[in-house]
Amino acid sequence: MNASRTDNMTGNMKRKMRTAARLYAVQALFQMEHSNLTIDQVRIEFLDHRFGELMDGQEMLEGDESHFTRVLEDAVNHQAAIDQMTDRALVAKWPIGRIDPTLRGLFRAAGAELRDANTPPKVVIAEYLDLAAAFFPDGKEARFVNAVLDHMAREAQPEAF
Repeated sequence: MNASRTDNMTGNMKRKMRTAARLYAVQALFQMEHSNLTIDQVRIEFLDHRFGELMDGQEMLEGDESHFTRVLEDAVNHQAAIDQMTDRALVAKWPIGRIDPTLRGLFRAAGAELRDANTPPKVVIAEYLDLAAAFFPDGKEARFVNAVLDHMAREAQPEAF
């Protein structure tokens, strides 16, 4: 196997692990909202019992632990600012408190990544759009998520547009 093909395979695996980490972060944020568990308890549960484990007979993807931890911590530590950014992207009659809790988790995780310039905003939007489509296969929510994330990205990183 040549070096460029090996690099390509390694790059693909890293992308898949980051995608899995994003999924786990959204799920963890949802779980935190619906339980009395702390961020540390939820993080440990996910790292010990979700990453690469069997669930409903299927092996879960191994996630990028550091990316998961950073997104989760940033989403929690900056939740007020991220929620305000999300509220500005939503129509006036639909504040973040009125939207689906899965979408709240998704917006908070995406908002955490948009606040951090390490990942290009278009990549963040595409990744979280894919997650929205997986959570809501009828497509209506995905269009809504696209509009909200585009607004959030332009606010968080206007220089990228």
